[in-house]
Amino acid sequence: MRRCALVTGASRGIGRAIAAALAREGWPVCVNFLERREAAGELVRELREEGRAAMTFRADVADRAAVEAMVRAAEEELGPVELLVNNAGISHQGLFQDTDDGTWDRLLAVNLTGARNAIWAVLPHMVSEKRGCVVNISSMWGLRGGSCEAAYAAAKAGLIGLTRSLALELAPSGVRVNCVAPGCVETDMVRVLGAETRRMLEEETPLGRLGRPEDVAEAVAFLASDRAAFITGQVLTADGGFTV
Repeated sequence: MRRCALVTGASRGIGRAIAAALAREGWPVCVNFLERREAAGELVRELREEGRAAMTFRADVADRAAVEAMVRAAEEELGPVELLVNNAGISHQGLFQDTDDGTWDRLLAVNLTGARNAIWAVLPHMVSEKRGCVVNISSMWGLRGGSCEAAYAAAKAGLIGLTRSLALELAPSGVRVNCVAPGCVETDMVRVLGAETRRMLEEETPLGRLGRPEDVAEAVAFLASDRAAFITGQVLTADGGFTV
């Protein structure tokens, strides 16, 4: 039966690894991007060369109309979206009192409202078919807070609340909603912190290293699979023990 996975923010880092892992588990994948068209296209070419079904779609997840257009396009080319991974996100480091309205609003619009927009767009099909899976990508900072990352942490904490609430609301319809909370992962978002900070984060992580995007992708693939058929409303941390 035709079905597909939509991964937002999938042109690089964690999102790219998630899209690749899902494609290799048999999911036709829609690779969402906003700015990095070339990187998204490169991923899709790689997957197609492996015989996987994949497509790209440019959309700002904060724009509800654009998200709805993306879901329609994915349905037409790949099949109904039965797996949604809300990975698109942006970060900001700075004192809370120095975070202006525009920065605050944009972080919440992408990191939290973007997930809401995507869920809203895919939900009618999932509910009507009484099946489907949503995996939201939060952060360990959404669990414990982060100094100088108040807006980011607030949005990621909001994703956890959204996950748990929708899991309860949608369980009677057969739709599962879970969350993965990555720790410090080797991505552009962490590299900008500088080598010294990264070494400190490695030392603070019980497993003694930063995560790899593939570590998070494997957690998502598990939650999306039938192996997790009785799991909903959960937050799976992939942080090397950082928040233990």
